[in-house]
Amino acid sequence: MDAVNSLFLLDDSSLVRKCQGGDGLAFGTLVERHYALVHGCSYRRVGNRADAEDIAQEVMVKLGSAIKALREPAALRGFLLRLTINAVTDHFRKKTRENRGLASYFVDPTTKLAAEAEDQTSTLWVAVRRLPDKQRDAVLLVYGDGATHREAAEALGCAEATISFHVHEARKRLKEMLKEDAQ
Repeated sequence: MDAVNSLFLLDDSSLVRKCQGGDGLAFGTLVERHYALVHGCSYRRVGNRADAEDIAQEVMVKLGSAIKALREPAALRGFLLRLTINAVTDHFRKKTRENRGLASYFVDPTTKLAAEAEDQTSTLWVAVRRLPDKQRDAVLLVYGDGATHREAAEALGCAEATISFHVHEARKRLKEMLKEDAQ
């Protein structure tokens, strides 16, 4: 069995340790293994495949330099989710700055944005994006990315009970929002 194929048999913790030791093939294996998670997490937040692709690539580049600082190799998934959420936040900040500059050139810039959002996402995900930040992130991590409450808490830097609370509150708020939108 060659070196590349044998790396696929290793768990994430072992691959992280190899990466921390400078093994480029192990890093490539981690990227291949977790790219879909990062891309999906990004896409559910931005609703645009091209932007999600850019964010996912940026996160993987950041992982390359940040992996040496990862103290708990078993916490890779939470670490990746945290990097992704931070990259999405940076993406939105950048878009906001760009849109401020472009807004003066359009009569109604929200019309195009609303049409794109409607075309790209379902009503539910549009509503999720309208939730307060903490509730939105908790819902997207748990339901969108399949993270456990523990992994979501790790990614957001809070207690597991806090994630449970945010998810509970988000579900109540979503029910109200969707009911209002239907009327």
